[in-house]
Amino acid sequence: MNRLRVAVAGALGRMGRETCAAIEAQDDLELVGGFARARAGDPLGSGRLYDDVAALYDEAKPEVVVDFTVYPVTVDVAREAVERRISPVIGASGWTDEDRISFESMCDEYSVGAALVPNFALGAVLAMRFAEQAAPYFPTAEIVELHHDRKLDKPSGTAKRTAERIATAAGRATVPIHSIRLRGLVAHQEILFGGEGEVLTIRHDSLARSSFMPGVLLAVRGVRAYAKLVVGLDAFLGEAVA
Repeated sequence: MNRLRVAVAGALGRMGRETCAAIEAQDDLELVGGFARARAGDPLGSGRLYDDVAALYDEAKPEVVVDFTVYPVTVDVAREAVERRISPVIGASGWTDEDRISFESMCDEYSVGAALVPNFALGAVLAMRFAEQAAPYFPTAEIVELHHDRKLDKPSGTAKRTAERIATAAGRATVPIHSIRLRGLVAHQEILFGGEGEVLTIRHDSLARSSFMPGVLLAVRGVRAYAKLVVGLDAFLGEAVA
């Protein structure tokens, strides 16, 4: 069986390490190397660590790269991948609307599948879907997102994406977001809808980073079926490929 060749950018970070372990545990995937700022040359999977992402791509020849680097490095990691027709699965946060629009055009130009995923937890994705369904029936909505104190971006990409989906579904301009950063948290979000005499709360909690791995693997296996940028995991949860 030909295994899908996968690299990990940000391989020594918390999410990167978890992702490397998850890939190595799969019979149909091969971890061919990783990108990190330290320990270049150390073995990783069937390859090694690189401190130059272009060298990783050219020498390890991955078909998919999972990116958990920091902004703005993540943008360069993704764009260099697409130039080589490698499909990036991007979990890094901090992308601006301008970054996404420009990158979307690049994916279209090269006909390369890519995924920009604000949250890899399947429960979080479903919570966004439920919120989108509820939005037209409630006149008010607000979001509270809670993360560990090392998370740099505020609000989170998940919260911003949730707010966009609620606003579109309900035809409203904005949805307020409240951000909390506390040691001891991992990743949590509450979506609150208020109506006449009632409140609906949709909450999702990721209690460990292992909760993100099923979604990472889903995107890794599915991203090359596309020839464009897709945002979120919805594209890999039973929706038709377009």
